[in-house]
Amino acid sequence: MTARKDPPESSAPPTDYQSLVDLYFLEHRAKSLDIAAFLDRLDRAVPQPPQDDFRVAALRQAVAILNDDQPDRAARILALLSDHSTDPIESAVGLKGAFGACPTDQDTPS
Repeated sequence: MTARKDPPESSAPPTDYQSLVDLYFLEHRAKSLDIAAFLDRLDRAVPQPPQDDFRVAALRQAVAILNDDQPDRAARILALLSDHSTDPIESAVGLKGAFGACPTDQDTPS
């Protein structure tokens, strides 16, 4: 049986630039590639819809936020990909879970 190691005294993530890059770059590189691959598959899908599904449109807006060099990107993307409605839905029949983005008035999920 292996002896249990005590956690480091400070479990807080590093705050200096180089340590953050060293620790997290590969993880986020993989996530970026996943998003790129998903968008590539959508580009190859047939037939192409006249406009993006509301979830894809929200994801594309989130990607733009990632690169806008403005503060609070995580909070802005979370707000973009959240349903801000307060009215209860009439029925959950047919719903398998959350949509991950809020449909616009013109684009309701089926």
